[in-house]
Amino acid sequence: MAAATDCLFSLSAGCVLMAMDHYLLVKDWLRGKRTAQKQLYDLFAGPMLSVCYRYTKSMADAEDVLQEGFVKVFFNLHQYKSKGEIGAWIRRIMVTTAINYLKRNARYQTELVFPDEHLHVVDKEAQPEVKLQAKELADLIRQLPPGYQTIFNLYAVEGYNHVEIGKILGIQESTSRSQYARARALLIQWMEQKENADKRNVYAK
Repeated sequence: MAAATDCLFSLSAGCVLMAMDHYLLVKDWLRGKRTAQKQLYDLFAGPMLSVCYRYTKSMADAEDVLQEGFVKVFFNLHQYKSKGEIGAWIRRIMVTTAINYLKRNARYQTELVFPDEHLHVVDKEAQPEVKLQAKELADLIRQLPPGYQTIFNLYAVEGYNHVEIGKILGIQESTSRSQYARARALLIQWMEQKENADKRNVYAK
């Protein structure tokens, strides 16, 4: 028990130390130290590229969002109040940047329309759960139509509720709920198909 407690304490101390390091980097950047900007970028570019990629259909688009997002991060860094983890603050900016990118990009605009008349709620209780590896699930989410993909990510990954999503996307709360239900139903269908295909491949060997 003591060993476990020591491990937990060490992990907690490490997290606090990392947060302090990030805070010091922010302070250094605000004081005009250019190396701090590169250090912050190097620390968060990888994880934030994954966030951007989750909302787009190509790595090139994700990289465009990432660069635009970091411009906003450094332009607004003086607004960061050190209340909460800097990574979460940067992530929110990246998500907002990704949504705005989709809205103004012609390749996504036509598929970000949310017509209520074509939506119907899927009973989530009636849907079985299928387990996939995280990367496999992420790949399936990226195959959703942009509207479904965006709402699924905002709700299931980022933790926004449907009222908040409605405000972000300029749609009704009920539309967000219906789109999420359809996205979830599609994912479950694809997951089941993949699981059945994997089973057939195993049995065929």
